[in-house]
Amino acid sequence: MSTTPNPFHGVFPYLVSPIRPDGDVDAEVLSRLCDDLISAGVHGLAPLGSTGEFAYLSAAQRRRVVQVVVQATRGRVPVLAGVASTSTADAVAQAQDFARLGCDGILAILEAYFPINDDGVYSYFKAVADAMPLPVVLYTNPNFQRSDLSLPVIERLSQVPNIVGIKDASSNTGRLLSILQRVQGRMQVFAASAHIPACVMMIGGVGWMAGPACVAPRQSVALYELCRRGDWPAAMAAQQPLWHLNQAFAKYNLAACIKGGLQLQGYAVGEPLAPQAPLPPEGVVEVRRALQAIGAL
Repeated sequence: MSTTPNPFHGVFPYLVSPIRPDGDVDAEVLSRLCDDLISAGVHGLAPLGSTGEFAYLSAAQRRRVVQVVVQATRGRVPVLAGVASTSTADAVAQAQDFARLGCDGILAILEAYFPINDDGVYSYFKAVADAMPLPVVLYTNPNFQRSDLSLPVIERLSQVPNIVGIKDASSNTGRLLSILQRVQGRMQVFAASAHIPACVMMIGGVGWMAGPACVAPRQSVALYELCRRGDWPAAMAAQQPLWHLNQAFAKYNLAACIKGGLQLQGYAVGEPLAPQAPLPPEGVVEVRRALQAIGAL
């Protein structure tokens, strides 16, 4: 049974990874973004999630992103760093390195080229959790992962002492309820931008980890506080305009949308990394309109 206290709850923006043309991480821009998000009241920061383009970064770039975020945060909120690999040994090495850099937890992601059976999926995540003392949040996204976390595997992993949560990006809220029923409080559930956060909070979730919170942090935090107080009519009213933002992002590449939105807000985060396409002109118009509608621009 999980015995590690869960320090994670609330709104965790998935940070973008601003990379300069020479390939270096733009530490100044990333640090400013971290400061502004913390000032807006977010409850934690998550570098190297999907919005952070982890799949397009070199090992040195990923390490530098984590280092910059930890230094910029200065212990004010937890830093939950993404670890992703096709190799168990590499994932373990990343987790141990990020722990040494000062992260507060690990978001564990499984990449796969060949399909992996349930025992292989379980052993990958358990190895990451066993490799260091930090709390671990699992990431599952059936839309993009060749080998996903099944409900039986999630139930087994909830017994690992320092696996404290799961971020599910399936868009299937019924699956979230099934997870909550199976783990019986041993593991907390976070929503993704594919879910309606207020609904996830209503069924027992503890927050959400998502790229859109990068461009709408104050609005996201306000929604979370309404949910936490159980003011569901006000929460659903606040959810409506935020959902329009999610719908705009669903039409285009997620990193392109978040980076495009941040550029509109004055952050020189650059374009998505190749071979991803930048946000097209019509996308810029749509993102601008969505941000203006919620008072984020």
